[in-house]
Amino acid sequence: MPRPHGFSYEQHAGGTVLITHHGRPATTLNGARAARFLAEVEAFDPQLVMARWTGNYKRGNERTARDHPRNRR
Repeated sequence: MPRPHGFSYEQHAGGTVLITHHGRPATTLNGARAARFLAEVEAFDPQLVMARWTGNYKRGNERTARDHPRNRR
């Protein structure tokens, strides 16, 4: 699966975090969610973490899931 790219984040006053993808806003996190995100982005690959938090991570394995015996008709 290709590694996600193009994500960045900005931490604003008041604990708000804005995640962008190729310069366009993808999501905004506030409060406890922002704190959890910041802790996770420091510990793991930032691009993968941001892709997961924005919901843009299900790429490349759809065909594999479709062909799984459990999902066939």
